[in-house]
Amino acid sequence: MRLGIIGTGRIAKRAVKELSFVDGIAVTAVLNPNLDHAEKFIEDNGMNAKAFSDISEFADAIDAVYVASPHGIHVSYVSQMLADGKHVICEKPMCVSEIEAKELFDMAFDKKLVLMEAVKTEFAPGFKKISEVVESGVIGEVVDVEAAFTRLSEPHGREFDDTEFGGSFTEFGTYCLLPVMRFLGTDYSDVRFMSIPAESGVDGYSKVVFTYEDKSNGTGRDDGISVIRKIGTAKTGLTAKSEGQLLISGTKGYVLVPSPWWLTKYFEVRYEDPTKIDKYECEFLGDGLRYEFTEFERRVSCGEVANSQRDEAVARARVFEKFLSGREH
Repeated sequence: MRLGIIGTGRIAKRAVKELSFVDGIAVTAVLNPNLDHAEKFIEDNGMNAKAFSDISEFADAIDAVYVASPHGIHVSYVSQMLADGKHVICEKPMCVSEIEAKELFDMAFDKKLVLMEAVKTEFAPGFKKISEVVESGVIGEVVDVEAAFTRLSEPHGREFDDTEFGGSFTEFGTYCLLPVMRFLGTDYSDVRFMSIPAESGVDGYSKVVFTYEDKSNGTGRDDGISVIRKIGTAKTGLTAKSEGQLLISGTKGYVLVPSPWWLTKYFEVRYEDPTKIDKYECEFLGDGLRYEFTEFERRVSCGEVANSQRDEAVARARVFEKFLSGREH
């Protein structure tokens, strides 16, 4: 597969290194509107690739594309690449609009193209094992998921300077929303946002709380009040530090994934009996990007265009849209 990279920032550099461990993919082209930046990126990373500033010429030289541009122009690049018949893997968040997310996935399906959001944790062995354990029923019914991702960052980095799409929640929220929606579902009843702003106006620290109600009111109550059955919490931070763990609480036990949970190498299942602890060790190689690219290559090779990510990705876009809309006011 001839893979092109759009964008020459930090994550693109990490991707080049990780792609060297993935069979079936060769990076042959790099696009940046500033040609000098693309050429320097290729030189700095010792790549055998061609630099482009013209997107049409770039598209002619590739079979698939990795979009690693700033958040605000993800949708534009993904849409154009799909229109040009290219398979796409796009950095998170791919969309911050529910309608745009649906349109992109529909376009990919109609054109029989693979579209993936690059959520490395989702495809890593550790998270797959967590999912297997939860689905086995050993912790019973999941009633609460808490996920945190914080990283203290320089006050004038991209995360702060992009006042429209920057901030801690758009930066790390995709990771935290992954287990919330995977183990509680996308059909939440309500979502509430609490943020502490940074000096630039973006959120420096955020807590996002989801509630899942008993909409059928099957408890026999006749007062019209819905009963909360499940709760999910996502915490993200750039200006404050918190324990970066994942806690999945069930009716029979719980899963505890220590920090940094998104790079899962170890987790435990604990029960009412404190002497009973199931311990799991998992592979996590390098930066973990190799796992998402391996899955991308597999889907392209197999022609697997039916998208298992769609519902969760669309739901995440809906959450980001509501979060950013509220921040504007």
